[in-house]
Amino acid sequence: MNYLNTNKEAWNSRTKVHIKSEFYDIEAFKKGKCSLNPIELQQLGDVQGKSLLHLQCHFGQDSLSWARLGAQVTGVDISSEAIKEANVLKESLGLEAHFIESDVCTFGQKNKQQFDIVFTSYGVLSWLENLNDWAQTIANALKVGGEFHLVEFHPFFDLLSGYSYFQKSTPDIEQEGTYTENCDGTTSTIVTWSHSMSEVITALINAGLTIESFYEYPYSPYNCFEGLEFVPNLGYQMLHKEQHVPLVYSIKAKRVA
Repeated sequence: MNYLNTNKEAWNSRTKVHIKSEFYDIEAFKKGKCSLNPIELQQLGDVQGKSLLHLQCHFGQDSLSWARLGAQVTGVDISSEAIKEANVLKESLGLEAHFIESDVCTFGQKNKQQFDIVFTSYGVLSWLENLNDWAQTIANALKVGGEFHLVEFHPFFDLLSGYSYFQKSTPDIEQEGTYTENCDGTTSTIVTWSHSMSEVITALINAGLTIESFYEYPYSPYNCFEGLEFVPNLGYQMLHKEQHVPLVYSIKAKRVA
């Protein structure tokens, strides 16, 4: 099995469902709604005039939200369908952005441009087999003084869901539907890998980046897991034996040389 092609086919299928979903709410986005969440907005701060590389950008909704905030955006995604829809959305809104169809590591091998910011978020790392290659792609894409920002679902939740917390020698291969409310039961084969917090942080350090902050959050902005309950002014949370479960974490790293 070609893992990359399998996941590309899955995301091509998912994209066709996602663009019609209430979860992504394209119509509200077209009317000006920002798709970004307080965690990433606060962490990145003012992006006006900065070059921003968005890895695993899906169909570009968050990428174009950054463009609306003044960033000069390049988005990369493995799905040809997602990149097609990103360009359609960009044109319909009259926004400036550049979208590239590529997996992260292949992009890293070819990319010669450097950016002020590299950003990636929410459900990205489990699709990657090798985090050392991922981290090197990020480091090479940053200018000296440039910042990397990751906002990701916490792997502790995966452990509670029955998946390995630590990386295994083989991936999980499953048949799954998508996470949006309009999934009609259609499934795709997906290939995912587990990555512990130490693996993520060590990969970034080994690529020459300096970790500047690491935060964990007992809530998620998205209701995309079983067992979550809504908490006003925060998002969705989960309790395990009456204790809060970490659902999201964020990392800020910098290329200092």
